Amino acid sequence: MDTVSKVREYVVENFLFGDGESLREDVSFMEEGIIDSTGILELLFFLEETFGISVEDHELVPENMDSLRSIAGFIDRKLNGSSAAEA
Repeated sequence: MDTVSKVREYVVENFLFGDGESLREDVSFMEEGIIDSTGILELLFFLEETFGISVEDHELVPENMDSLRSIAGFIDRKLNGSSAAEA
């Protein structure tokens, strides 16, 4: 299962309660009210545990955490050793 699929499955199960048919890769979690600030922390713990990464405070920005696409890019950069601030 690829990164987007794993994150999508988690978001659908934990925040959309199984109703994720319309969840596109570029939908903003915050703008659409899918995930709030507490939810971002839950998502963060999931990402760290699932992908074996450590997310620094300065990396908790919308560019890294606000959509399936941004999270997948962030994780790929972390796993490949690139700076997570690079987009």
